[in-house]
Amino acid sequence: MRKYQNIGDKLIPIIFILAILVLWELVVNLGVVERYILPSPTDIVNALIVNWADIMMHTWVTFFEGMTGLLVAVFLSLIMAVVMDQFPVVKKAIYPVLVISQTVPIIVIAPLLAMWFGFGIAPKIFVVVLVCFFPITVNLIEGLQSVDGELINLVRSMGATKSQIFAKIKFPSALPYFFSGLKIAATYSIMGAVIGEWLGGKAGLGVYMLRARHAFALDLVFASILVIVILSIILFYGIAGIQRALMPWEKLKEELE
Repeated sequence: MRKYQNIGDKLIPIIFILAILVLWELVVNLGVVERYILPSPTDIVNALIVNWADIMMHTWVTFFEGMTGLLVAVFLSLIMAVVMDQFPVVKKAIYPVLVISQTVPIIVIAPLLAMWFGFGIAPKIFVVVLVCFFPITVNLIEGLQSVDGELINLVRSMGATKSQIFAKIKFPSALPYFFSGLKIAATYSIMGAVIGEWLGGKAGLGVYMLRARHAFALDLVFASILVIVILSIILFYGIAGIQRALMPWEKLKEELE
């Protein structure tokens, strides 16, 4: 029974999306909305196929920027979260700054990065790091500090060192939080790279979208958006797969429930 329920849960969003696409196609083909304003799904797919080589070339640039920025953000987040967990005074000092940093729109910061670092790849990666750092750090620090205090006291009374407590108790317990933040950050990474490309560059989906918009080729703009969505979904479920591989006990827990 549970198996059929899971299949139904997966089919519902697919059916909903297909219904939206069919309605969209009908609205455009019946002339309710002009194609130069809103291209139909078939127009978008056709534009993607015809311009596949160009779009893929720009896609690899954006993907590289996004992945590089995401990896840097993960590295910095791990360091920051561990330091904040081990030294409460550091958390008290830095945590409010992290929260305040998220109130400033990234689209405001990005032009400054272009002025400081030029129009090369560095400002794009910097933008990705900025948008990915916060969700990973906040989720990981929450996970590290959500461990049962009685459990920590128990293993400490049995002679466990601080490093052993962290490696055997705190970090494994924080992994679900870490992956939750990482999945969010992964979807942000591609969009962060695109935002950086909007402000200047020679290649990337952001640059390609601007050129298509200036040429009033909205089908190419939507084709680029489609690629961005697909990349984000692949990253999200790719990380979810890594999470299941590294945390097999979570799947067992779900099956028991």
